[in-house]
Amino acid sequence: MDTNIAYGLMIATLGVFGYIGYQASNAKEIGADDYLSARGSQDWLRIGLSLFASGMGVWVLLTPSEVAYYGGFWDVMGYAASAATPFILLAYVGPIIRERLPEGITLADYAKHKLGRPMQIYVGVISILYMFTFLFAEFTAIGKSMEYLAGMDPVIPMILVGIITAAYTAYGGLPASLATDRYQAWAISFLVIVLILVLFGFDLSQVIDDARAYNTDDDWSMLGSMDYMGSFQSGLALVVAITAAEMFSQGNWQRVYASQDDEALRKGALLASCMVFPLVFIMGVMGTVAAGQGGVSDASLAFFHLVDKSSTLIVAAFVLLLISLVCSSTDTLQNAIAASVSRDISDGKFDLRISRIITVLMLPLAIYLATGPVILGLNFGDAYSVFGIFLFADILAAATVIPILLTLWDGVSSRGALFGCFAGIISVFVYGLIEPPTDSEFFMYLLHPTIGALPAADGGLTNLWVFVSALVGSGLVTVLGSYALPDEQ
Repeated sequence: MDTNIAYGLMIATLGVFGYIGYQASNAKEIGADDYLSARGSQDWLRIGLSLFASGMGVWVLLTPSEVAYYGGFWDVMGYAASAATPFILLAYVGPIIRERLPEGITLADYAKHKLGRPMQIYVGVISILYMFTFLFAEFTAIGKSMEYLAGMDPVIPMILVGIITAAYTAYGGLPASLATDRYQAWAISFLVIVLILVLFGFDLSQVIDDARAYNTDDDWSMLGSMDYMGSFQSGLALVVAITAAEMFSQGNWQRVYASQDDEALRKGALLASCMVFPLVFIMGVMGTVAAGQGGVSDASLAFFHLVDKSSTLIVAAFVLLLISLVCSSTDTLQNAIAASVSRDISDGKFDLRISRIITVLMLPLAIYLATGPVILGLNFGDAYSVFGIFLFADILAAATVIPILLTLWDGVSSRGALFGCFAGIISVFVYGLIEPPTDSEFFMYLLHPTIGALPAADGGLTNLWVFVSALVGSGLVTVLGSYALPDEQ
């Protein structure tokens, strides 16, 4: 496709979403609570579509295929399940937390209510770190994708997406994000179905053969096939890691409070899980198809190797899909990070003006990191794939999620939970001493949980026991610490 045509499509699509976001909040005056929570305003269908759209992103075209390219059946299944399980958990845990803290906005609000201010700050920091990692991973993904499909300078789509989403999100807050989510959800669903049918629907037998073929591009040749069944632990690790991390995506918790009632939340969350699972599964299968065909230079772009770039209509549809995906996730993340900073870090002391400023100021750093700089010896362009970027945040979330969920048990204490969070991180270091990563120091497990999980030794892309150590260590110390250091009555 001609690059100028791609630019035109991208700008037009961004303009449509910007207009929708602006119109959604232009007709009424928005207060601070409405800006951050849109409290009680959404029925079950709108919540379902919003959770689906906000949970999606350009990552859905990159990371499932990358995981599948190096994995097998269970890695594909695990990634698809891990995309759906957070919404299932939200459907049943969300109403409980709404009942116990009706005026909350973020998960850290609930942590403060149950465990005090120090835990609110800790959960807020972990949440911001996870969401900001997600944000610059999305910018990384849109830059790589548009460069591959249309020959764009990767920085230009990053900047344009950042400017437009920040403009309508800073102006309209969560109501603007919710309004665009509906259109983005329908656009994503329609475009994915059409593209899959056009690309593969007329030669299904060949797709199946390629999916069952093994990846012969490198030393991991036993993988990249849907026939490979040796990656069960790796697939389970993805479910554990991503489910834990998504509990700290404050965009989900904002939508818990935006729901009209508990029934709307349950039905909407279950709808989102039913929409997400088949989409991520199909994208994973496409990764094994690319592996079977071979010749992929960048595994994170495995799915795009199946695209005929000479077809203007197909590439145009992909451009529309990419912009819909990146806007649906980045506007959610921007508003959610602003909510976490203004509610959790500042303890509610920041007003609406400060929240809008935060929304705008976070973008230059996110885009800068997405360009792949070298900071303190860490090369963000080479050291991490998009999948690896997510795993870094996932391991921190896995070390924190059990102490938070244990607050549903009345016996947990504030000090016990806080010590449990620290113990979860320490447990990863301890595991690294017992089972050192291949050719790496033990502390590297914290930075990159795929290290040492070579398929020949472990049967998959991700090491399950790194995440299990974080969960067990944090949970055990939380329980024991709560008995030893109970809160004063």
